[in-house]
Amino acid sequence: MPEGPSVRKFQLLTSPFVGQVVAKVGGSSKKINVNDLNALRLQDSQVHGKNLFLAFTAAISPSGPSVEETVLQKEAASGFSSLGQGIQEQICAPLTPPQREELEEAQNSRPGAPNAAGCPGTWMRFRFGLFGSIRANEFSRASRANKRGDWKDPVPRLVLYFESGGFLVFYNCQMHWCSSPVTDPTSDILSAEFHRGRALDALCTPRPICYTLLDQRYFSGLGNIIKNEVLYLVKIHPLTQGSLLAQSDLEHLLDCAIQFTSDWLQSKLQGKGLHLQIYQKEQCPLGHVVMKGALGPPDGWKRLTWWCPQCQPAVLSGDGDLTLDA
Repeated sequence: MPEGPSVRKFQLLTSPFVGQVVAKVGGSSKKINVNDLNALRLQDSQVHGKNLFLAFTAAISPSGPSVEETVLQKEAASGFSSLGQGIQEQICAPLTPPQREELEEAQNSRPGAPNAAGCPGTWMRFRFGLFGSIRANEFSRASRANKRGDWKDPVPRLVLYFESGGFLVFYNCQMHWCSSPVTDPTSDILSAEFHRGRALDALCTPRPICYTLLDQRYFSGLGNIIKNEVLYLVKIHPLTQGSLLAQSDLEHLLDCAIQFTSDWLQSKLQGKGLHLQIYQKEQCPLGHVVMKGALGPPDGWKRLTWWCPQCQPAVLSGDGDLTLDA
């Protein structure tokens, strides 16, 4: 799954299209009816952690009535609406985002798209898969043959063609309609409002540090690559309990995570690659053999983790063992 810096770049790719009207749509998505986006205006683009949110509203022509006004006028002329009823403007009051993302999706996800009125605050949420991406004004091309030896280009989930002539292409992503973005800038590691104190409180618990770093409640946008790299940079074993580390070590870890994430974003914006020291490596920069294992809480996802036993020595608990339980 693309991490915070990648999704921030995706958001910047969508920003030039804000205010433009979708002229044509395409894509292979079965979760939504992509045709529902046709003739809508891209109203806003926001990002939070690993999620991208795009708002769509009905397009209103500056030289004529909106689609809904035209329909209502025709109905009135045909006798399907009375003068006493009039034309009522649809108003959608802003909704407060639920505390849990799962609850928000269950309550607000829907198979359809905005109606002709284009209710303000109608958003589409994008969650990207392992090789998920967005391209502007270009399609992704196959860089190598697949297992069958075929050179097939990736199939986009969604393509938005705009009246300006440009287009956006979305690959390997899940899309859901929702009433409003699920945002908490205090947990977003790339946000100026990121709450250091809350993050430090989470890190100092008696839980393996590699579990906590991937907890999106406190480190939204921080993913597996960042986790591996920063733990190596600060020379902390991934299974070390946060409560066994000195406050200064935890602060150094947090500073490194923030700086690494910010530097990665800047590298992406400049079109530069990321120099990895431990992630998916067989040896660390000092030539030591790297260990690899799937680590994660008993009731959660196990993520591949790389570490150097010599550069990142284990910190044992009071009973002399590494504690694997959360």
